[in-house]
Amino acid sequence: MPVWQWLLDAAGALLVLVLFYGIGLIVRRRLLSRNGGTFELSYRVRQEHAGRGWLLGLGRYSGESLQWFRYFSLWPGPKRVLQRSEVTYLDSRAPEGSEQMSLYPEHVVLSCSTPDGLIELAMSPASLMGFQSWLESGPPGTDWTRGPRQ
Repeated sequence: MPVWQWLLDAAGALLVLVLFYGIGLIVRRRLLSRNGGTFELSYRVRQEHAGRGWLLGLGRYSGESLQWFRYFSLWPGPKRVLQRSEVTYLDSRAPEGSEQMSLYPEHVVLSCSTPDGLIELAMSPASLMGFQSWLESGPPGTDWTRGPRQ
C-alpha cells in the first residue's frame, strides 16, 4: 500500500475521531442542561500569573452545591463542587488586561473564600445575582454574611 493511502486513511480516522468528540460534547451539554439551572461559569485554576489560568465551563446548581463542568471535557461528572455552607462571596470586579480575551464579554470576575483558600469565578451579571441569591437562601440558621473561616 503506498504511503499516500496510509496518510489518507490516517486523516480519515482523525476526522472521524474529531467528529465523535464534537458529538460527545453536544450530547454531554444537553444532558447537563436538561434539568435547568445551568449557566456559563468560568473558573480560574491557576493564579500565579495575572489574567491567566481561566477555564471556560458550565455551572449547575444541585441542592446545596454548585457544580462546575469544563466545556471541552467528555467526563460526565463535575470537575469542581462548591458547597453553599463553605463559600463566602467577597468581591466582584471587571476583567482586567488579558482576562478580557479569556472570558466571555460582559462577564464579571468574583472572588470567593472557601476552606481551600480564595477562588475566582467569572459569570454574567445576571448569573452573579442568581449566585448571590443562592448563597443567601441557605437553610435557616446559616449566616451568609460570615467572614472566612479561621
